[in-house]
Amino acid sequence: MFSSCTPWGTDPLGFLVLSVLPPAEVNARVLLSVAVVLAGSHLVGWAIAKIGQPRVIGEILAGILLGPSLLGAVWPGALDYLFPAEVIGALRTLAQVGLVLFMFLVGVELDLDRLVGQGRKALVISQTSIAAPLGLGVLLSWWLYPRFGGQVDQLGFTLFLGAAMAITAFPVLARVLQETGLTNTRIGVLAITCAAIDDITAWCVLAGVVAIVESSGLGDMLRTIALSVAFVGLLGLVVRPVLRRVRVLPVWLAICLAMVGAWATEQIGIHAIFGAFMVGAMVPRRPETRLVVQEQVQHIAVTLLLPVFFVVIGLSTRIDTIDSLYLWGVTAIVVLTAVVGKLGGCLIAARLLGEPWREAAALGVLMNTRGLTELVILTVGLELGVISSTLFTIMVVMALVTTLVATPLLSVIAPHHRPLDPASGSD
Repeated sequence: MFSSCTPWGTDPLGFLVLSVLPPAEVNARVLLSVAVVLAGSHLVGWAIAKIGQPRVIGEILAGILLGPSLLGAVWPGALDYLFPAEVIGALRTLAQVGLVLFMFLVGVELDLDRLVGQGRKALVISQTSIAAPLGLGVLLSWWLYPRFGGQVDQLGFTLFLGAAMAITAFPVLARVLQETGLTNTRIGVLAITCAAIDDITAWCVLAGVVAIVESSGLGDMLRTIALSVAFVGLLGLVVRPVLRRVRVLPVWLAICLAMVGAWATEQIGIHAIFGAFMVGAMVPRRPETRLVVQEQVQHIAVTLLLPVFFVVIGLSTRIDTIDSLYLWGVTAIVVLTAVVGKLGGCLIAARLLGEPWREAAALGVLMNTRGLTELVILTVGLELGVISSTLFTIMVVMALVTTLVATPLLSVIAPHHRPLDPASGSD
C-alpha cells in the first residue's frame, strides 16, 4: 500500500525480512527496538523539556541519537543488533502508519473557524511567510542542484526546495505558544491563524510539486491535479456532511477514514499524507468530536508511533556525511536562508501592517519553527529521490536549529502577555 511513498520503499532490504533472521528472532528484535525507542524518546524529551524546549524536539533528537550519527559511531554493534535490515523494515511500516495518523491529527487541529474575521493582516503575513522563503529557496536551489540534486530534473528539485523552506510546523508552534504562555494573547492568536493559512497554502504547493515530480508528462500531471480536486470535492460535498450527522465520531471510524484517504491520494499519484491531512480537516469542529478523536488517536500516534518515525528518520540522517568545512558552510547558508526568508519575511510584513517591532519579531520567530512538519516534507523528498541523503541531513539540521532557537528568542523579545480582547474586531 505504501511501498512507493517512503524513502525506504526502493530499498530491497525492506522486502527481505525473512532472509537473514528467523521470524521469531525478527519479532523479538522488533519488540526490543520499540522498547528502546520509547524509553530513549521519553528520556530525551523529558531532559529537553527541563531547559524550556518542547518535548517533541527531544523526541526528534532521540531518533537521531539512536541512529548512525551517535549510536552507530560510538557503539556500532548495538546499532546493528537493535536495527538490522529486517527490523528496520517492520519499523518503517509502523512509522508510516504513525505518519498518516499524525497528519490526520494536524488536519483535525487545523481550526478553520480561526480564519473567519481575521482580515487582511493574517492573510498578508502568512502569504509573505510562504513567498519570501520559497523565493529564496528557489534561488538557493540553482547553486545546490549540481552537487545535491537527487534523481529528478532541476525543476522538480527547485520547486521542492522552495516548498521545503516555506513550511511552518503548525503542531510545534502550538506547543511553543502553550509553553510560553502566548496562546491566548493577541500575538499568539495571530501567529496560529497565520500558521493555519500558511499550512493550507504550503501543503497545496507541496502537493503540486509532488504531482509534477511524479508525473511523466503534461497529461499525467493534469490527470493528477484533476483527481486531486475531485478527491477534495468528494470530501467536502459528501464526507463532511455525513460526518456532521454523527454526534460523536467513533475513533475506529476516524482511523479508517484517515487510512482510506491516505490510500486514495497515494493512488492518485501525490502522497499518502495529503489524504490523511484532508480527511482530518473535514472532521466536524464540534468540541466533543474533536476531543475524543484527538485524545485517543494521539495516544497511539504521538506516544507510540511517532517516536518510531523519528528513529527511522534518524537512521537516514548521517551527521558524519557533513565532514568538511565546505559542507558545514553549505549548512550555515541553508539555515541562514531559511531564517531570513521566514523570520525576515514575517517581520517585515508585520511591521508594514502596523505591528510594533517586538510583536513583529515574535511573530517571525514563531513562524520560523519547522520541526516535525519539516521532517515529514523532507521524508517525501528523500523517498521521491528529489534530494540526496547529504542534503536531507543538512535540511534536518536546519529544521532542528530553526525550531530550537524559538523558545530562547521568545523569552528575550516576546512582548508582555496581553490576553486577547474577545470584544475586539478583526483588522
